[in-house]
Amino acid sequence: MTIETETNSVLNNVKQAFAPVTEAFTKLQNLEVPEATRDFVKRAAGTAKDKAADFQANSEKVTSAIETAVSNSVSEATKISRNVQDAFYADVQSFFAGVDKLASAKSLTEAFQVQTDLVRAHGEVLSSRAKASTEYLGKLVSEGAKSAQDNFSKATSFAKTA
Repeated sequence: MTIETETNSVLNNVKQAFAPVTEAFTKLQNLEVPEATRDFVKRAAGTAKDKAADFQANSEKVTSAIETAVSNSVSEATKISRNVQDAFYADVQSFFAGVDKLASAKSLTEAFQVQTDLVRAHGEVLSSRAKASTEYLGKLVSEGAKSAQDNFSKATSFAKTA
């Protein structure tokens, strides 16, 4: 036997050994999927696609609610910062006006009276600020709690629908 004949003989043996596998692949390519199975897969894919779209829409709503809450918090923090700056500036102006009044006093009694008036006026300003701050913070906490509750309700309702 020649090498060519031996090679052909080996190849024929391999072909015969893998003939069932080759035949199975050939039949598998021609295998028809039942219509009911195709319909089921289409419905399942459609449902999954709808759920994904719902999840995306609900995620956008939650993100928007969080964005609004954060934006409001930043806005309120800015207002508080401005109010503190304004109060500090008003206190400095008041201090220098008081120093000017004290410097204008012609007697110790007059200086004592100016100082007493300044302390009383400053006390009234501090009391007024404390009252306004308490009211403002109470309003802010109340609104923040309501906003958080609303956002939590929205988030849980979104989660239920997703």
